[in-house]
Amino acid sequence: MTTTTNKAGVTVRAMTAADAERVLAIYQAGIDGGNASFEDAAPEWTAFDAAKLPEHRLVAVDAAGQVLGWVAVSRVSTRAVYAGVVEHSVYVDPAAQGRGVGRVLLDALVASTDAAGIWTIQSGVFPENTASLALHHAAGFRTVGVRERIARHAARGNRWRDVVFIERRSPRVS
Repeated sequence: MTTTTNKAGVTVRAMTAADAERVLAIYQAGIDGGNASFEDAAPEWTAFDAAKLPEHRLVAVDAAGQVLGWVAVSRVSTRAVYAGVVEHSVYVDPAAQGRGVGRVLLDALVASTDAAGIWTIQSGVFPENTASLALHHAAGFRTVGVRERIARHAARGNRWRDVVFIERRSPRVS
């Protein structure tokens, strides 16, 4: 993967095990915010590492090398017919939001998955996470629908939550 730098000096590179502490801290900050995940806590690195496809795990770093955000994908199924479909997660450190970190990560992910022949990137976003929805729409994702009351959010009083189902279909992969 070649590195990508945005106009704010944010560079995207491959995620490594050396990034684990910052990646998981940023993940936890997103979870703590209440509108990023149904999870209660970020996983241990070994579980994260096992669940994410290594060739599509990227971090955004500043000029000093500090990890500002990350993006990664997981398989949606082990069935061969879904080999070109992945689910992604993108998280940005709250202190780095508004600097184009999410966009440069999504753009790099799209380039990476397109080059690998992946035809669909999908995800679920809480409707209250309007910044994430706007970011994804600007990056070429579309809303497929809303999965109403899809699961209970234990960390938020065990209340039912809706999820906006989004996807990006690659124009390069047919």
